[in-house]
Amino acid sequence: MPKIIYRLTDGKERVVDVESGTSVMRAALENDVPGLIGECGGQAMCATCHVYVFEGNGLHPIEDDEDEMLDCTATPRDPDRSRLGCQLKSGVDFETLRVEIPDSQV
Repeated sequence: MPKIIYRLTDGKERVVDVESGTSVMRAALENDVPGLIGECGGQAMCATCHVYVFEGNGLHPIEDDEDEMLDCTATPRDPDRSRLGCQLKSGVDFETLRVEIPDSQV
């Protein structure tokens, strides 16, 4: 079963086992992981599910819509680590992924 490890703003980590095909954003919302909002519901239209990935090798490349929204994040974009959680799917892009949640989404 795929796993997402969320590093929270207080430095603690939360591990969530998820069904294949579940996005980083959706898993956070369904498991009450604080810090991700997902205002647009996963359509890459808001950037309120911005995360910093650790060791994101193997993830699919950032597409134009995601790239554009990452320019609108509430916290600084990291060119090597910033992704939208709604665009990263367990079992498709990764089996285990560790992400850091930024201090603010809005």
